[in-house]
Amino acid sequence: MSTSPDLPEASAAELHVLFEGYLGGRVASTVVLILDGDARIIVDPGMVPGQRAILDPLASHGVDPGEVTDVVFSHHHPDHTINAGLFPGARYHDHWAIYQDDRWDSRPAEGFLLSPSVRLIETPGHSPQDITTLVGTARGLVACTHLWWSSSGPADDPYAPDRELLRAGRKRVLAEASLIVPGHGPAFRPESSTPL
Repeated sequence: MSTSPDLPEASAAELHVLFEGYLGGRVASTVVLILDGDARIIVDPGMVPGQRAILDPLASHGVDPGEVTDVVFSHHHPDHTINAGLFPGARYHDHWAIYQDDRWDSRPAEGFLLSPSVRLIETPGHSPQDITTLVGTARGLVACTHLWWSSSGPADDPYAPDRELLRAGRKRVLAEASLIVPGHGPAFRPESSTPL
């Protein structure tokens, strides 16, 4: 594992949405599985209707919770972290450290490579500590991010402490990603109408 500003040209990780999040009378996080070589990465194991909503699709991809190597938190709100304990052997990543068992290894998220095709970038916006997981796949670069709750935004995130940081993060991701997996909805392809 190292830091690098770019992913390799021939990146080919597999990305699977285990659970598609939603907002409304209830809230659930979009939970993602990334397979890249020996890496088994979960992004945002947050609130879902029940733990089986994560564990059953994980099993359908042939992965046992104990085989998960890494868990990424896009930010520390409970709706994106509450099921982190499902993965006892994993290393946990956020904006400033890697955690495992009783170890806290400080490091900036910016440019950190979790695997050959998976890189973290710092994208403060929804919260000051937001990060985005960039995944090189055979179909292009995918961004798992909470810069958008869903494809419709919101244009003005009511929790964003700094609207200009949110816009800067969104512009950065839009310049790189061909597909966005937002915090609470289905994946979408960026268009000219995608909220900044």
